[in-house]
Amino acid sequence: MSLCLASAGVVKTLSVAAFTLAWTHSIEKTAWQEDWQVTPAGLELKQARIKGFGAGMEPPPETRLVDGWFQWSPPPVARPEVVLGNSGAAGEWRLCHDGACRTLSEIFGHPIGANVTVMSACDNP
Repeated sequence: MSLCLASAGVVKTLSVAAFTLAWTHSIEKTAWQEDWQVTPAGLELKQARIKGFGAGMEPPPETRLVDGWFQWSPPPVARPEVVLGNSGAAGEWRLCHDGACRTLSEIFGHPIGANVTVMSACDNP
C-alpha cells in the first residue's frame, strides 16, 4: 500500500506505510501533529498531539501530557479518504516520514494555494 495525494487534478503517490501530518492551528498558532497508518481498509489515525489547546482544539479526556505535547490515541477507524483544506492563515500542511517533513507544495512541485488535497490509501505503483 502507498499514500496517494490528489490536488487540482494532479495525483502524487508516496511509498509510505506510516506518516505524520503536521500543521499549525490557524487561530491559536499552535503546533498539531497526527500519526497515520496506510492500511488496505484506508487511512487510520493512530495518535494525535497538540502543543496547547483552545479555540476548537480541546483534547479528549484521555489526553496525557508527554514531553510538552498533549497526546491521545483515538479509536481505530479506517477512513477511505482524508480531505485537507487550506485557509492560508497558518502555513501549509506538512507530511513527515523517515525523519523529514515536506509541505504539500514541495511534494506536488508547485504551490497548492487554497486547493483542497485528498489523501487516500492506494496500491503500490
